[in-house]
Amino acid sequence: MLIRKREQNAFPYELYMEGEALPIHEATIGVDDVTALPRAPWARTGGKGTFIQLQGTFESERGIYVGEIPGGGALEPERHLFQEQIFVLEGHGVAQVWQGAGDKMTFEWGPGSVFAFPQNSTHRLLNGGREPAIFMAVTTAPRVINAIDNLDVVFNSDAKFLDLYAEGDNYFLIREVRTTEDWYNQGYLHTNFIPDSRRVLLDDQEQKVAGGQLTGYRMGSRFPHGHISAWPSGRYHKAHYHGPGAILLGLDGEGYVLAWPAALGARPYRDGHGDEVLKVNWGRNSIYSPPDAYFHQHFNSGPGPAKHIAVYGDQLPLGVHNLDESVGWKGYRSIREGGTLIDYEDEDPQVRADFEAALRAQGLESTMPPVTYRD
Repeated sequence: MLIRKREQNAFPYELYMEGEALPIHEATIGVDDVTALPRAPWARTGGKGTFIQLQGTFESERGIYVGEIPGGGALEPERHLFQEQIFVLEGHGVAQVWQGAGDKMTFEWGPGSVFAFPQNSTHRLLNGGREPAIFMAVTTAPRVINAIDNLDVVFNSDAKFLDLYAEGDNYFLIREVRTTEDWYNQGYLHTNFIPDSRRVLLDDQEQKVAGGQLTGYRMGSRFPHGHISAWPSGRYHKAHYHGPGAILLGLDGEGYVLAWPAALGARPYRDGHGDEVLKVNWGRNSIYSPPDAYFHQHFNSGPGPAKHIAVYGDQLPLGVHNLDESVGWKGYRSIREGGTLIDYEDEDPQVRADFEAALRAQGLESTMPPVTYRD
């Protein structure tokens, strides 16, 4: 009997990444521009790629990679038991999707397109232009590979998840449906294909920032779910925390994100922990994923609106969920009321002072409401 040797404490997904011979970019909360990361030839796909592992994605068993399709070329057909969502960053092309010996579904994609292949369906991406096309994928691969621990089963199973494929040839063409749900009447878009996430019509949603907009979306039965959010120039979100698993991709605008462990409290600068506050510059193709119980907030210090798209969904990972059926999500309730959100009056004054300085450096002014800090 063959006994496989394994490095102590290495997870199967980590060994899978190493075995693919791609760069692996590791960071605590985010990456300024995922398209700037080095990519290497990827034998499995026939293109190029790089893996990204953040603390929050490790905690929630989420995978991220950036893929490249050569100009005028195509990736190899692929199927796998894990689920995968695609965010197109650059380029135009065509996707082919099929089950077993069934007919191929075909649809076109371009910058800003978002879609997810039905689980274990065979799929292929083709580049319709002369320049390389670049996309980012978010997957449930770590959870599946860690659980099964057999790559042949993960990538070569004949299992068909027909309940996820019920619309057949119309899977990516079904008409989108909008609903209003949850405790705070959030709008949701139900669709399997978003042609351009940068142009989706959003609903007013001001729980975290004045003038903010937010619309949720749902694809498939469990994963991926998420939201698209936008807010005006000269404003920033209230800090809040929750469990790991949310991954946010910049669509438009510029600014930055701050994040720090909730254990440091609402005023880390005042309390001498300013060196533990992490910062990611924010713009198109930036990503970040807050780790478990990390306060985080978004700042729009650019001249125009900022917009990002988030993905989460599937089963909730371990950690702080902030869910209370009787009152709604704690992430929208103040820390003074037992929630996990910092009202402007309770935040560290250094946060606003630094934001106003960043705006002045751009020749801009803050449009934040005046604040009187509470003790």
